[in-house]
Amino acid sequence: MSAYPNATAVAASASAVDSEAGDPCCAAPLPVLGRDVTVPLVTGGEVTYAALDYAASAPALQRVWDDVAAYAPYYGSVHRGAGYLSQLSTDLFENSRVTVAEFLDCRPGDQVVFTRSTTDSLNLLAATLPAGCEVFVFETEHHASLLPWRDARVTYLNAPRTHAQAVETLERALADRDPYGPALVCVTGASNVTGELWPVKELAAAAHAHGARIVLDAAQLAPHHRVSVQELDVDWVAFSGHKLYAPFGSGVLAGRADWLQEAEPYLAGGGASKKVARRADGGVDVEWHTTAARHEAGSPNVIGVYSIASACKALAEAGFDTLVAREQHLIDTVREGLAEVPEVKVLSLFGDESPRVGVISFVVEGWNSSHFAAALSAEYGIGVRDGLFCAHPLVRTLLGSDPQTQGECGAPEAAPGEKSLNAIRVSFGAGTPDEHVERFVRAVKELVRDGAQWKYRTEDGRCVPDRG
Repeated sequence: MSAYPNATAVAASASAVDSEAGDPCCAAPLPVLGRDVTVPLVTGGEVTYAALDYAASAPALQRVWDDVAAYAPYYGSVHRGAGYLSQLSTDLFENSRVTVAEFLDCRPGDQVVFTRSTTDSLNLLAATLPAGCEVFVFETEHHASLLPWRDARVTYLNAPRTHAQAVETLERALADRDPYGPALVCVTGASNVTGELWPVKELAAAAHAHGARIVLDAAQLAPHHRVSVQELDVDWVAFSGHKLYAPFGSGVLAGRADWLQEAEPYLAGGGASKKVARRADGGVDVEWHTTAARHEAGSPNVIGVYSIASACKALAEAGFDTLVAREQHLIDTVREGLAEVPEVKVLSLFGDESPRVGVISFVVEGWNSSHFAAALSAEYGIGVRDGLFCAHPLVRTLLGSDPQTQGECGAPEAAPGEKSLNAIRVSFGAGTPDEHVERFVRAVKELVRDGAQWKYRTEDGRCVPDRG
């Protein structure tokens, strides 16, 4: 928005005020919205809410909110509008595309397509696969990257237990494929269940050695680590704004342009079409755009896109070396605390020494996970997640041999012949103060040692405090 000093000045002023404010809660490097929200406890009183469910949706950065608020009065329709605000908004929208490309270290010629989410991005890519394309995906993927390939020939690969085994498993599968047809490998950068990093660069090398392409699901990686398309040598990368401290429901698919340009538009409509004309026989001829607009039909979510660009800038300016080091401190605090509780089992594919982001899942002996999560919320003001985390095959693999105690309430219904399985996930990031993870560790120890202070019941499949 450099061409529009008014909006830029307001945004800069807002950011400066926020950074100078003495925030007693924020030892975190990047302040987030909601950091001072208080919630009631069933045992009485209130406490500052500890948001430890970043893997589902991270809180919006204060910087992002301030930037969006500064732009909001200048909001206008994107593309083709003759008015000042439309031209300003178009400039902001397209500059955001450049910002995202720089954030991802894209190659010259790569396209950045704005979508609604990681799920939308991968479904878009699935819709552009060439005829006869084979897809290879590990069973450990989130459903967003596990399920979009239904119309392709899909090979699901078993969960590996080491990085080397992951590469070997992929190489064996690719060696057996048709060497002349197109192929795509889909892999996560960081597990949304265990937080463990995957050997993306090595998997990309294996894919390319066998004539396949690779798409990286970076939904859980991009908020925590630098993602370089060129260094990892991936063909595409997908992520969601709401994981990256940006609200408003936007996502990104960035990478090679050829499959995107050759496919029919993901959505047919205005914006994707370059020229439309009636034919003499009564039909319609359409010339589609070959740019990213080909898959961005409809009125773009300019605020959502701008929020992603703002978050990318904030993370880049903070420096991922600093962010990673701080997050590792939080990871160590949680893991060391949980290790002191024999009843807690942390879930892992690759072992304790595997590098990971701030996502940790576990089960507690003697507790149903829904009951435990409910007690963390109601009695300590801590928000975590319980269940199978939209990664059912992976969680079932990790819990397959573990008996699940029904607990006091909240045990999800199991299919005939199956055990009731669910886990607890704690996740955090650049906006998490030390106190939140310290409170979480203390709460786990107290609940295991003393039990819940309140009675709970099942309501609509969820465990909730019994207030009757």
